[in-house]
Amino acid sequence: MDRKNKPVARVSAPVRSMRFDLSPKALDRWNPTIKAAAESDNTISILDIIGEDWWTGEGVTAKRIAAALRSIGDNDVDVVINSPGGDMFEGLAIYNLLREHSGHVTIKVLGLAASAASIIAMAGDEVQVSRAGFLMIHNAWTFAAGNRHDFRSYADYLEPFDEAMADIYVAHTGIELATIQTMMDGETWIGGSAAVEKGFADSLLASDEIERGEDRPEAHSARRVENALRASGMPRSEAKRLISELKAGQRDAGGNGARDATPDGRAIKLQAEPLPKISFPTL
Repeated sequence: MDRKNKPVARVSAPVRSMRFDLSPKALDRWNPTIKAAAESDNTISILDIIGEDWWTGEGVTAKRIAAALRSIGDNDVDVVINSPGGDMFEGLAIYNLLREHSGHVTIKVLGLAASAASIIAMAGDEVQVSRAGFLMIHNAWTFAAGNRHDFRSYADYLEPFDEAMADIYVAHTGIELATIQTMMDGETWIGGSAAVEKGFADSLLASDEIERGEDRPEAHSARRVENALRASGMPRSEAKRLISELKAGQRDAGGNGARDATPDGRAIKLQAEPLPKISFPTL
């Protein structure tokens, strides 16, 4: 199917009281060290969560992708993906940007293209996936709070996102809508070879195009803890505050020393007095 004939993702603006979030299972299965072995000037890397990442100050946003496409101009572009997903609104916006690009778009799924990242993968003229890679499709995932009226409105708000995603998968794969909806309802994981067989990808990616990069375990662990706290019902702001306090406590415990304050409020660092040396008689 010609990329320009794929459906445009038309969804309403995000609601402030609600945020699309990572699937905990996708975050657990994501290996953030996987990256492309080589990149050209016309390569766009999507190797992080979709949307702004509070923990690293990074993340992949539509604004960033739009800037990269402007720099590339009308040339062909390779988009390498290894992402657990994230903000579905941003993912659909990035899909639209790639769909409208005038040059040829090749998508390369290096490791994982889950949730919003799997939607981005559908924007390519050609989609390649590693044999050990996965796509994951599901209904829009969010954490929300409120009363029964709020939750009814949240469900109504999410429905067009699920419809937009289903239309994109159907257009790309040729699979019937009812089958795609069932796959999304069940959070379906699709391995590399199966992705080619089912039409989500066109071919397998050569293994020498993938390598392992530097790991950032602290940011990855913080995301997992935040997701666990959010799943327990804790608001996002409270989860961030709690984790930040724990991290600050670890820094102090790691050698920064205890802190106190002078009468005028200035912080001082307390140094422990050395213990007296004691000699014991030998027997």
